[in-house]
Amino acid sequence: MTSDNDRRRGLLARLRGERSAGRSRGRRRLGAAFRLIAALALAGGAYTVFAPGVQAQENPPITGAAAEGKALFDVSCVSCHGRNAQGVEGRGPSLVGVGAASVEFQVGSGRMPMARQEAQAMRKPPVFTDEEVRQLGQYVQELGGGPQVPEGDLREGANLATGGELFRINCSQCHAFGGGGGALSSGKYAPSLRPATDRQIYAAMLSGPQNMPVFGDNQITPEQKADIIAYIQGTLKADQDQGGFNLGRYGPSTEGLAIFLVGIVALVFASLWIAGKS
Repeated sequence: MTSDNDRRRGLLARLRGERSAGRSRGRRRLGAAFRLIAALALAGGAYTVFAPGVQAQENPPITGAAAEGKALFDVSCVSCHGRNAQGVEGRGPSLVGVGAASVEFQVGSGRMPMARQEAQAMRKPPVFTDEEVRQLGQYVQELGGGPQVPEGDLREGANLATGGELFRINCSQCHAFGGGGGALSSGKYAPSLRPATDRQIYAAMLSGPQNMPVFGDNQITPEQKADIIAYIQGTLKADQDQGGFNLGRYGPSTEGLAIFLVGIVALVFASLWIAGKS
């Protein structure tokens, strides 16, 4: 009889222990769920508080000129370069980081917008005014920075002799000694420098368009750039051909061809004259 009572009491004790353990586990799970909900609520509140600041950093305010440039960009450039100038595959590259100098050269010389995809963008009458070009450049500059053409007289204090030496060392291989340009590989070419303005020449040296290398301020200083621009504008464009007919200023190729043809013709006539006399 006593053993039966002991078994009953032991069974009741085990049942009470299991119920107590079950309630403890339930409390722990409920506490964990409550803590998880509290942590999520805290994270959501923190995101709500700090999210506007993050968005403001990702989309910083732009100046008035850049805002005007963005309006022009959204109408004329977004289809090829993307809504945020990040580029569109197969249409146009990203403009983030190219700087205002690239815009001044490409848009100011009419190369952009392009009429169609070609081996090289051709110079055309510009679509935008000088002020609109500056506005587009300012917008691209504020998107991601990059090289800029300085304001003011770009030829101030320039030395023509130094500019000529620098031009012959760095530029004549492609643009020819007379600045008339020349053919390159894969259907590309170095354009003539005659229609280029001071700012376009400076921008080309900073941005390196097409096959042209980039001549940053570490390679060619701003003072040397001024010398080169002064030489191009003051000497190459001045039609100073003391040697006579310039033959298009394309260099020794045309000159050699002209000498060869003139020489052959002269020899033929000389041969005929000698044969007639004999």
